[in-house]
Amino acid sequence: MSTISLKSIRKSYGKTEVIHGIDAEIADGELIVIVGPSGCGKSTLLRMVAGLETVTSGEIAIDGKRVNDLEPMDRNVAMVFQSYALYPHMSVFDNMAYGLKIAGRPKAEIAERVAKAAQMLQLEEFLQRRPRELSGGQRQRVAMGRAIVRKPAAFLFDEPLSNLDAKLRVQMRLEIKGLQRDLGVTSLYVTHDQVEAMTLADRMIVMNAGVAEQIGAPLDVYQDPETVFVGGFIGSPPMNFIAPREFAGPDTDLPDPLARAVAAGGENMLVGLRPEHMALCAAGEAMLTGTMRYVEPLGAETLVHVALGDGTQITVRQEGIAEVPETGATCPMRFDPAYLCLFDGNGKRIRTGG
Repeated sequence: MSTISLKSIRKSYGKTEVIHGIDAEIADGELIVIVGPSGCGKSTLLRMVAGLETVTSGEIAIDGKRVNDLEPMDRNVAMVFQSYALYPHMSVFDNMAYGLKIAGRPKAEIAERVAKAAQMLQLEEFLQRRPRELSGGQRQRVAMGRAIVRKPAAFLFDEPLSNLDAKLRVQMRLEIKGLQRDLGVTSLYVTHDQVEAMTLADRMIVMNAGVAEQIGAPLDVYQDPETVFVGGFIGSPPMNFIAPREFAGPDTDLPDPLARAVAAGGENMLVGLRPEHMALCAAGEAMLTGTMRYVEPLGAETLVHVALGDGTQITVRQEGIAEVPETGATCPMRFDPAYLCLFDGNGKRIRTGG
């Protein structure tokens, strides 16, 4: 078992800096998900931990040992890629055993490790098949088995489920979570899918343009975003962002700290509200009004899309099958002040204490 330490990690390609100083401490047995949009640097960060990319500056330590200058094979980590990277001419057994054979492990030990991993992954009946005879999910299990048999200090997953269909992705991420917990191996997992991140992570690193915008437990990040980017990226539908002036009106009784923001002008501020913390209401109870655009009736919930006066599009989530105004009609709304977030002109969270 191992810890992973990232201290002021930077990566540049020539004069272009793509990772801007990442600091993180990953505890023994923890599963950290690095999540963000394409091009944010998450895979580059993972590849630096693996030794597949050099570190421009900063320090990576595994179990307290600096590994910046070590070759990938000497870091005692196992990587599972988006592409399964299986040898097509080898059986499942040989694919899983290959790394151990190269390392010169005894045949009896190899057979024991492969058998144990195959049992964990429900691959026992497929050990003599070739990869072309397997489904996508089975191939991904083989790739995971190849990593497991090595008994590494850490697992590194680089978007391992991206090639699978939606239903199989749900099944596989639950299997990965259960497997990681059973093995207790420290893991870094890269994905662009925020639902995957929320369900898998002990903690997540939310990245944007080479910067770690926020690090924390999934629900902490969801409920208490530090930036507009985090609030808009984590959550489906994403957080609504509304200019304070949209709340102002002659009959509006606004809660603090929003009332103070509106009174002060707050032209550069944004109010953040999750769709589930808003609700349609009677006109006399409205704290905010807009124009009804369209509805998504999903059965268990109804997503109501509303246009505000300045053109901002927001979403209100109602439980079950909801009655809504007609398209083009005025749509009065209320919200729960306890969940209100304020952000400054730079997209950073304003902590008010009020």
